[in-house]
Amino acid sequence: MGGKDSTMSHSGAQGSIGSHSAIGLRAHKMYLYEFENFQGRKMECTAECRNLCEKGFERIGSIRVECGPWVGYEQQDMTGEMFMLEKGEYPRWDTWSNSYRCDRFMSVRPVRMDPQDHKICLYECNNFEGRKMEVCDEDIPSLWSYGFQDRVASIQVNGGTWVGYQYPGYRGYQYVFESGAYKHWNEWGAHHPQIQSIRRVRDMQTHRRGCFEWTA
Repeated sequence: MGGKDSTMSHSGAQGSIGSHSAIGLRAHKMYLYEFENFQGRKMECTAECRNLCEKGFERIGSIRVECGPWVGYEQQDMTGEMFMLEKGEYPRWDTWSNSYRCDRFMSVRPVRMDPQDHKICLYECNNFEGRKMEVCDEDIPSLWSYGFQDRVASIQVNGGTWVGYQYPGYRGYQYVFESGAYKHWNEWGAHHPQIQSIRRVRDMQTHRRGCFEWTA
């Protein structure tokens, strides 16, 4: 399937695809609470945890991210629905789950921050074929508004870390994209090739944003 590329970019040198090294992991810290509104048992996380049940938590009721970003998962061993967690407070499950489908939270890991400028290419078909949309240093609340359909079947991340969403306005299932190539939507944990909005993940130490900001 052919078609013209849709491209948006800002000036600035772009880096090549990086490895998933431990860039930016040294400052990560978050607190997990047993109950809503930061009540009950509390656990400090500074590294990945593949099974919160092994730490004595049957469920997570609220989250406070002191230094991030992080990605949480519905199931243990980093599987199931993903939840992007940036610096701030999440007093109950529906503040981190944009799909409003799942209140389970069983594993978590820090997100590796790529120091390169943000650049991502979205492709309509598998293996980087079909129509292409390149995004450089932009957040896109609706792919439709830029003339690109909701079908995204493969992705190439050439710089930065991104999060894609099933629906416009950063709603629905979330998918985290770190530097590298994703030839098929299964590689980012999706069950179908639908992405309708996408935004950059930035270091919250220097870029403060979002509605979950908090001060000590």
